[in-house]
Amino acid sequence: MSKAPLMPMATAVWLVENTSLTFNQIAEFCKLHEVEVQGIADGEVAKGIVGYNPIISGQLTREEINLSSEDNKRPLNLKTNEIEIESPEKKTKKYVPLSKRQDKPDSALWLIKQHPILKDSQIAKLVGITKNSTTAIRNKSYWNFNNLNPKDPVAMGLFTQKELIEATEKAERRLKREKKEKEKKLS
Repeated sequence: MSKAPLMPMATAVWLVENTSLTFNQIAEFCKLHEVEVQGIADGEVAKGIVGYNPIISGQLTREEINLSSEDNKRPLNLKTNEIEIESPEKKTKKYVPLSKRQDKPDSALWLIKQHPILKDSQIAKLVGITKNSTTAIRNKSYWNFNNLNPKDPVAMGLFTQKELIEATEKAERRLKREKKEKEKKLS
Protein backbone atom coordinates (compact mmCIF):
# COMPACT_ATOMS: atom_id res chain seq x y z
CA MET A 1 0.00 0.00 0.00
CA SER A 2 1.42 3.36 -1.01
CA LYS A 3 1.47 6.23 1.42
CA ALA A 4 -0.80 9.27 1.31
CA PRO A 5 0.56 12.80 1.69
CA LEU A 6 0.23 14.72 4.92
CA MET A 7 -3.21 16.32 5.24
CA PRO A 8 -4.58 14.73 2.07
CA MET A 9 -7.76 16.86 1.86
CA ALA A 10 -5.82 20.13 2.24
CA THR A 11 -3.25 18.89 -0.28
CA ALA A 12 -6.04 18.06 -2.72
CA VAL A 13 -7.48 21.56 -2.27
CA TRP A 14 -4.10 23.09 -3.13
CA LEU A 15 -3.58 20.81 -6.15
CA VAL A 16 -7.08 21.61 -7.52
CA GLU A 17 -6.51 25.36 -7.10
CA ASN A 18 -2.90 25.55 -8.33
CA THR A 19 -2.35 22.85 -10.95
CA SER A 20 -3.90 21.51 -14.16
CA LEU A 21 -3.82 17.89 -12.95
CA THR A 22 -6.84 15.68 -13.60
CA PHE A 23 -9.23 14.81 -10.79
CA ASN A 24 -8.15 11.20 -11.11
CA GLN A 25 -4.44 12.07 -10.66
CA ILE A 26 -5.18 14.20 -7.60
CA ALA A 27 -7.50 11.53 -6.17
CA GLU A 28 -4.88 8.78 -6.60
CA PHE A 29 -2.13 10.92 -5.06
CA CYS A 30 -4.21 12.06 -2.08
CA LYS A 31 -5.90 8.65 -1.58
CA LEU A 32 -9.33 10.23 -2.03
CA HIS A 33 -12.25 9.29 -4.29
CA GLU A 34 -12.38 11.08 -7.62
CA VAL A 35 -15.89 12.37 -6.77
CA GLU A 36 -14.45 14.02 -3.61
CA VAL A 37 -11.85 15.84 -5.70
CA GLN A 38 -14.56 16.94 -8.13
CA GLY A 39 -16.57 18.18 -5.13
CA ILE A 40 -13.53 20.18 -4.00
CA ALA A 41 -13.32 21.79 -7.44
CA ASP A 42 -17.06 22.58 -7.36
CA GLY A 43 -16.75 24.08 -3.87
CA GLU A 44 -19.11 21.55 -2.32
CA VAL A 45 -16.49 19.54 -0.41
CA ALA A 46 -13.73 20.80 1.89
CA LYS A 47 -15.32 24.21 2.50
CA GLY A 48 -13.09 26.28 4.74
CA ILE A 49 -10.07 23.96 4.36
CA VAL A 50 -6.95 25.94 3.52
CA GLY A 51 -4.81 24.39 0.79
CA TYR A 52 -1.59 22.72 1.90
CA ASN A 53 1.34 23.16 -0.49
CA PRO A 54 2.99 19.75 -1.01
CA ILE A 55 6.03 21.38 -2.65
CA ILE A 56 6.92 23.41 0.43
CA SER A 57 6.41 20.38 2.67
CA GLY A 58 8.77 18.35 0.46
CA GLN A 59 6.17 15.78 -0.62
CA LEU A 60 6.20 16.78 -4.30
CA THR A 61 8.49 18.65 -6.66
CA ARG A 62 7.47 21.23 -9.25
CA GLU A 63 9.00 18.95 -11.93
CA GLU A 64 6.80 16.03 -10.78
CA ILE A 65 3.67 18.19 -11.07
CA ASN A 66 4.71 19.46 -14.53
CA LEU A 67 5.40 15.93 -15.84
CA SER A 68 2.03 14.68 -14.61
CA SER A 69 0.26 17.78 -15.98
CA GLU A 70 1.64 17.02 -19.46
CA ASP A 71 0.65 13.31 -19.33
CA ASN A 72 -2.86 12.68 -17.95
CA LYS A 73 -2.10 8.96 -17.46
CA ARG A 74 1.03 9.53 -15.36
CA PRO A 75 0.40 9.32 -11.58
CA LEU A 76 2.03 11.70 -9.11
CA ASN A 77 4.77 10.09 -7.02
CA LEU A 78 5.05 11.02 -3.36
CA LYS A 79 8.58 12.11 -2.52
CA THR A 80 9.69 10.40 0.66
CA ASN A 81 12.64 11.49 2.69
CA GLU A 82 14.03 8.48 4.46
CA ILE A 83 15.61 9.86 7.60
CA GLU A 84 17.50 7.47 9.81
CA ILE A 85 17.10 8.44 13.41
CA GLU A 86 19.96 7.24 15.57
CA SER A 87 19.62 6.96 19.27
CA PRO A 88 22.36 8.89 21.00
CA GLU A 89 24.88 6.82 22.92
CA LYS A 90 24.86 9.23 25.83
CA LYS A 91 22.00 8.47 28.19
CA THR A 92 19.94 11.46 29.17
CA LYS A 93 18.95 11.98 32.77
CA LYS A 94 15.41 10.87 33.35
CA TYR A 95 13.00 12.47 35.76
CA VAL A 96 12.88 10.75 39.14
CA PRO A 97 9.65 11.25 41.11
CA LEU A 98 9.79 12.63 44.64
CA SER A 99 8.85 9.25 46.11
CA LYS A 100 11.93 7.64 44.55
CA ARG A 101 14.24 10.56 45.38
CA GLN A 102 13.78 9.73 49.06
CA ASP A 103 15.04 6.21 48.31
CA LYS A 104 18.34 7.35 46.80
CA PRO A 105 20.29 7.45 50.10
CA ASP A 106 18.85 3.99 50.95
CA SER A 107 20.10 2.73 47.60
CA ALA A 108 23.53 4.25 48.18
CA LEU A 109 23.73 2.44 51.54
CA TRP A 110 22.74 -0.84 49.84
CA LEU A 111 25.50 -0.38 47.23
CA ILE A 112 28.08 0.44 49.92
CA LYS A 113 27.20 -2.75 51.80
CA GLN A 114 26.76 -5.09 48.81
CA HIS A 115 29.50 -3.71 46.54
CA PRO A 116 32.18 -2.12 48.76
CA ILE A 117 34.66 -2.03 45.84
CA LEU A 118 32.64 0.72 44.14
CA LYS A 119 34.08 4.21 44.54
CA ASP A 120 31.89 6.92 46.05
CA SER A 121 31.85 8.72 42.71
CA GLN A 122 30.57 5.56 40.96
CA ILE A 123 27.80 5.12 43.54
CA ALA A 124 26.87 8.79 43.29
CA LYS A 125 26.67 8.55 39.49
CA LEU A 126 24.61 5.34 39.54
CA VAL A 127 22.13 6.45 42.19
CA GLY A 128 22.00 10.12 41.22
CA ILE A 129 23.15 11.81 44.41
CA THR A 130 26.23 13.86 45.23
CA LYS A 131 29.61 12.31 45.98
CA ASN A 132 29.63 14.14 49.32
CA SER A 133 26.35 12.46 50.31
CA THR A 134 27.76 9.06 49.36
CA THR A 135 30.92 9.68 51.37
CA ALA A 136 28.83 10.82 54.35
CA ILE A 137 26.72 7.64 54.16
CA ARG A 138 29.88 5.50 53.97
CA ASN A 139 31.35 7.33 57.00
CA LYS A 140 28.00 7.13 58.83
CA SER A 141 27.95 10.92 59.17
CA TYR A 142 24.96 11.42 56.86
CA TRP A 143 22.39 13.69 58.50
CA ASN A 144 19.66 11.02 58.38
CA PHE A 145 21.85 7.91 58.65
CA ASN A 146 19.90 6.31 61.52
CA ASN A 147 16.72 6.27 59.41
CA LEU A 148 18.30 4.70 56.29
CA ASN A 149 17.25 1.21 55.23
CA PRO A 150 19.34 -0.47 52.52
CA LYS A 151 17.20 -0.96 49.39
CA ASP A 152 18.18 -2.59 46.08
CA PRO A 153 18.31 0.28 43.53
CA VAL A 154 17.85 -2.07 40.55
CA ALA A 155 14.62 -3.42 42.04
CA MET A 156 13.47 0.16 42.62
CA GLY A 157 14.25 1.12 39.02
CA LEU A 158 16.91 3.76 39.66
CA PHE A 159 19.20 2.05 37.13
CA THR A 160 19.53 -1.28 35.32
CA GLN A 161 21.32 -4.47 36.33
CA LYS A 162 23.57 -4.00 33.28
CA GLU A 163 24.72 -0.60 34.56
CA LEU A 164 25.48 -2.14 37.97
CA ILE A 165 27.50 -4.97 36.39
CA GLU A 166 29.45 -2.50 34.24
CA ALA A 167 30.24 -0.35 37.29
CA THR A 168 31.44 -3.35 39.35
CA GLU A 169 33.56 -4.63 36.44
CA LYS A 170 35.13 -1.18 36.13
CA ALA A 171 35.85 -1.16 39.87
CA GLU A 172 37.43 -4.64 39.64
CA ARG A 173 39.66 -3.49 36.76
CA ARG A 174 40.68 -0.46 38.82
CA LEU A 175 41.59 -2.68 41.81
CA LYS A 176 43.69 -5.00 39.59
CA ARG A 177 45.48 -2.00 38.09
CA GLU A 178 46.19 -0.55 41.54
CA LYS A 179 47.46 -3.93 42.75
CA LYS A 180 49.84 -4.19 39.77
CA GLU A 181 51.13 -0.66 40.38
CA LYS A 182 51.70 -1.47 44.07
CA GLU A 183 53.60 -4.64 43.14
CA LYS A 184 55.71 -2.65 40.67
CA LYS A 185 56.67 -0.15 43.37
CA LEU A 186 57.62 -2.91 45.81
CA SER A 187 59.88 -4.74 43.36
